[in-house]
Amino acid sequence: MYTKEFIADIFKFAGDSVTLINRDANYAAWVERTATGQSEAEWKAILQRNVDHLEIIKGYKHEDGTSIWTTEDFTAQDAAIAKGKTLIGG
Repeated sequence: MYTKEFIADIFKFAGDSVTLINRDANYAAWVERTATGQSEAEWKAILQRNVDHLEIIKGYKHEDGTSIWTTEDFTAQDAAIAKGKTLIGG
């Protein structure tokens, strides 16, 4: 069984993915903000990794198969997953 503190940390880390997905409305905004020279495909790969991360986190279970989540509100995570998928085109 995961501890409450560990679960809280996992939920907090999910917020990092939410922030990354939400801060760029499109590839042009990403390029303007970062000036990294990354291609659109690379940008979409970053978004995909973060969408995947959120979906994996939402599915975390204890060893007995029960969800680790109790009263956490996944509204922001669900919105970021949907936005990320829209930006990726999937």
